[in-house]
Amino acid sequence: MVQLKPKLGKGVVLGDNVHVGKDVVVWNYVVIGDDVKIGDKTRIGSFCDIGKNAVIGNNCNIQAHVTISNSCKIGNQVFIGPNSTILNDKFPQCNYIAPPTIRDGVVIGGGVVILPKIVIDKNSVVAAGSVVTKNVAPEAVVAGVPAKKMMTRKEYELKKKAFVEGKK
Repeated sequence: MVQLKPKLGKGVVLGDNVHVGKDVVVWNYVVIGDDVKIGDKTRIGSFCDIGKNAVIGNNCNIQAHVTISNSCKIGNQVFIGPNSTILNDKFPQCNYIAPPTIRDGVVIGGGVVILPKIVIDKNSVVAAGSVVTKNVAPEAVVAGVPAKKMMTRKEYELKKKAFVEGKK
Protein backbone atom coordinates (compact mmCIF):
# COMPACT_ATOMS: atom_id res chain seq x y z
CA MET A 1 0.00 0.00 0.00
CA VAL A 2 1.44 3.37 -1.01
CA GLN A 3 -0.21 6.50 0.40
CA LEU A 4 -0.29 10.11 -0.77
CA LYS A 5 1.59 9.48 -4.01
CA PRO A 6 5.25 9.93 -3.08
CA LYS A 7 7.70 10.98 -5.78
CA LEU A 8 9.27 7.79 -7.06
CA GLY A 9 12.21 7.78 -9.45
CA LYS A 10 12.90 5.44 -12.35
CA GLY A 11 13.27 1.74 -11.56
CA VAL A 12 11.98 1.86 -7.96
CA VAL A 13 10.83 -1.55 -6.71
CA LEU A 14 8.29 -1.57 -3.87
CA GLY A 15 7.55 -4.73 -1.91
CA ASP A 16 4.13 -5.63 -0.54
CA ASN A 17 2.49 -3.57 2.19
CA VAL A 18 4.92 -0.65 2.01
CA HIS A 19 3.69 2.47 3.83
CA VAL A 20 5.18 5.71 2.55
CA GLY A 21 4.38 8.99 4.32
CA LYS A 22 3.55 12.30 2.68
CA ASP A 23 6.13 14.34 0.75
CA VAL A 24 8.56 11.42 0.53
CA VAL A 25 11.03 11.35 -2.37
CA VAL A 26 12.64 8.10 -3.50
CA TRP A 27 15.24 8.51 -6.26
CA ASN A 28 16.19 6.03 -8.97
CA TYR A 29 16.75 2.29 -8.69
CA VAL A 30 15.83 1.85 -5.05
CA VAL A 31 14.57 -1.50 -3.74
CA ILE A 32 12.20 -1.35 -0.76
CA GLY A 33 11.26 -4.67 0.84
CA ASP A 34 7.93 -5.89 2.17
CA ASP A 35 6.27 -4.26 5.21
CA VAL A 36 8.58 -1.21 5.26
CA LYS A 37 7.40 2.04 6.84
CA ILE A 38 8.87 5.36 5.67
CA GLY A 39 7.92 8.56 7.52
CA ASP A 40 6.86 11.93 6.14
CA LYS A 41 9.32 14.15 4.26
CA THR A 42 12.05 11.51 4.09
CA ARG A 43 14.44 11.50 1.12
CA ILE A 44 16.06 8.32 -0.17
CA GLY A 45 18.91 8.54 -2.68
CA SER A 46 19.47 6.37 -5.74
CA PHE A 47 20.63 2.75 -5.56
CA CYS A 48 19.56 2.15 -1.95
CA ASP A 49 18.41 -1.23 -0.65
CA ILE A 50 15.95 -1.18 2.24
CA GLY A 51 15.22 -4.60 3.72
CA LYS A 52 11.83 -5.91 4.73
CA ASN A 53 10.24 -4.75 8.00
CA ALA A 54 12.54 -1.73 8.23
CA VAL A 55 11.14 1.43 9.82
CA ILE A 56 12.46 4.85 8.79
CA GLY A 57 11.23 7.96 10.61
CA ASN A 58 10.19 11.43 9.47
CA ASN A 59 12.50 14.00 7.86
CA CYS A 60 15.35 11.58 7.22
CA ASN A 61 17.94 12.02 4.48
CA ILE A 62 19.38 8.76 3.23
CA GLN A 63 22.04 9.34 0.58
CA ALA A 64 22.85 7.11 -2.43
CA HIS A 65 24.10 3.50 -2.21
CA VAL A 66 22.96 2.91 1.38
CA THR A 67 22.00 -0.59 2.54
CA ILE A 68 19.55 -0.87 5.42
CA SER A 69 19.11 -4.52 6.41
CA ASN A 70 15.86 -6.22 7.37
CA SER A 71 14.07 -4.99 10.51
CA CYS A 72 16.35 -2.00 11.18
CA LYS A 73 14.78 0.90 13.06
CA ILE A 74 15.75 4.46 12.15
CA GLY A 75 14.39 7.43 14.09
CA ASN A 76 13.36 10.91 12.97
CA GLN A 77 15.69 13.52 11.42
CA VAL A 78 18.47 11.03 10.73
CA PHE A 79 21.12 11.67 8.06
CA ILE A 80 22.92 8.67 6.54
CA GLY A 81 25.82 9.44 4.20
CA PRO A 82 26.45 7.62 0.91
CA ASN A 83 27.81 4.08 0.75
CA SER A 84 26.90 3.28 4.35
CA THR A 85 25.76 -0.17 5.45
CA ILE A 86 23.58 -1.10 8.40
CA LEU A 87 23.93 -4.82 9.10
CA ASN A 88 21.63 -7.18 10.98
CA ASP A 89 23.39 -10.55 10.88
CA LYS A 90 26.56 -10.88 12.97
CA PHE A 91 27.20 -14.41 11.74
CA PRO A 92 25.90 -14.51 8.16
CA GLN A 93 23.40 -17.22 7.42
CA CYS A 94 22.97 -18.19 11.08
CA ASN A 95 19.23 -17.31 10.96
CA TYR A 96 19.46 -14.98 13.95
CA ILE A 97 18.68 -11.39 13.00
CA ALA A 98 19.79 -8.64 15.39
CA PRO A 99 19.06 -5.32 13.66
CA PRO A 100 20.63 -2.07 14.88
CA THR A 101 18.58 0.85 16.14
CA ILE A 102 19.39 4.41 15.13
CA ARG A 103 17.63 6.98 17.29
CA ASP A 104 16.42 10.52 16.51
CA GLY A 105 18.79 13.23 15.31
CA VAL A 106 21.72 10.96 14.44
CA VAL A 107 24.23 11.93 11.73
CA ILE A 108 26.08 9.10 9.99
CA GLY A 109 28.90 10.01 7.62
CA GLY A 110 29.66 8.34 4.29
CA GLY A 111 31.10 4.85 4.11
CA VAL A 112 30.09 3.85 7.63
CA VAL A 113 29.44 0.24 8.64
CA ILE A 114 27.16 -0.38 11.62
CA LEU A 115 27.28 -3.91 12.98
CA PRO A 116 24.24 -5.89 14.20
CA LYS A 117 22.55 -5.25 17.55
CA ILE A 118 24.12 -1.77 17.91
CA VAL A 119 22.18 1.20 19.30
CA ILE A 120 23.23 4.61 18.02
CA ASP A 121 21.58 6.85 20.58
CA LYS A 122 19.93 10.22 19.97
CA ASN A 123 21.79 13.20 18.53
CA SER A 124 25.06 11.32 18.12
CA VAL A 125 27.44 11.55 15.13
CA VAL A 126 29.36 8.76 13.42
CA ALA A 127 32.31 10.04 11.37
CA ALA A 128 32.81 8.97 7.75
CA GLY A 129 34.54 5.65 7.25
CA SER A 130 33.89 4.40 10.78
CA VAL A 131 32.99 0.85 11.77
CA VAL A 132 30.61 0.86 14.73
CA THR A 133 31.13 -2.23 16.90
CA LYS A 134 29.72 -0.92 20.20
CA ASN A 135 26.69 1.13 21.23
CA VAL A 136 27.03 4.90 20.85
CA ALA A 137 25.91 7.10 23.77
CA PRO A 138 23.54 10.04 23.28
CA GLU A 139 25.22 13.25 22.05
CA ALA A 140 28.53 11.42 21.39
CA VAL A 141 30.73 11.79 18.31
CA VAL A 142 32.57 8.61 17.35
CA ALA A 143 35.18 7.90 14.68
CA GLY A 144 37.56 5.19 13.56
CA VAL A 145 37.86 1.45 13.10
CA PRO A 146 36.53 0.44 15.52
CA ALA A 147 34.65 3.66 16.28
CA LYS A 148 35.61 5.38 19.54
CA LYS A 149 34.32 8.52 21.21
CA MET A 150 36.16 11.61 20.02
CA MET A 151 34.07 14.47 21.45
CA THR A 152 30.56 15.53 22.41
CA ARG A 153 27.91 16.70 19.98
CA LYS A 154 28.21 20.20 21.47
CA GLU A 155 31.95 20.28 20.69
CA TYR A 156 31.21 18.96 17.21
CA GLU A 157 28.66 21.72 16.54
CA LEU A 158 31.17 24.38 17.67
CA LYS A 159 33.83 22.97 15.32
CA LYS A 160 31.31 22.79 12.49
CA LYS A 161 30.27 26.40 13.04
CA ALA A 162 33.90 27.58 13.06
CA PHE A 163 34.59 25.65 9.86
CA VAL A 164 31.55 27.08 8.09
CA GLU A 165 32.52 30.58 9.17
CA GLY A 166 36.03 30.03 7.75
CA LYS A 167 37.85 30.04 11.12
CA LYS A 168 38.80 26.38 10.88
